[in-house]
Amino acid sequence: MTTFYDFYGRTLYRIIRAFVGSDEAAEDVLQDSLVKIWNAFYSYDATRGRLYTWAVNICRHQALDHLRAAQARGAGRTDTWDELPSTTQPAITGGFVPEHLDVRACLAYLRPAYRRVLELRYFDGLKLEEVAEVLDLPLGTVKTHQRQALRQLASLWR
Repeated sequence: MTTFYDFYGRTLYRIIRAFVGSDEAAEDVLQDSLVKIWNAFYSYDATRGRLYTWAVNICRHQALDHLRAAQARGAGRTDTWDELPSTTQPAITGGFVPEHLDVRACLAYLRPAYRRVLELRYFDGLKLEEVAEVLDLPLGTVKTHQRQALRQLASLWR
C-alpha cells in the first residue's frame, strides 16, 4: 500500500481536492479512499481496466459521497426562534440585492448577437423558436448564444 500511495497518492489527492474544495476534506476523503482500495483490492480485475482508473473511480465516488453527506447534514438544520433575525431592523448584508442590479445596463457588456437574443427572450418574452425566426438563425445557435450570454453575465456578477 505504501508503494501504491507513493505512486498514485498525489494524483488521487488532486482529483479529490477538485471535488471537495478544501485541503482538510480532501485528505480525509483520500484516507477513506485508500482504506476502501485496500479492502476491495481483491475485486480489482486487470482485464477490465488499469489500476489507476479503478482507483480514480473509487476516489471520485468517495468524494461525491462526502459531498452528499455534507449536504444531507446541512439539510436537516433548522433555525430556532432565537437565531432568526429581527423583522424590526433590516438586515444589512454585502450580498446580492436584485433591486440594485440594472440588467439592461449589464447587457451592454455582451456581444451584440448575445445581447439581442437576451433582449428578445427576457424583455420581449419570446420563445426560443420565435427568437430563431426573428433573427433568422438556427435554433441551436440561438440556444448557444443564450447560454453563452448567461454565462458571461454570471461571471460579471461574481
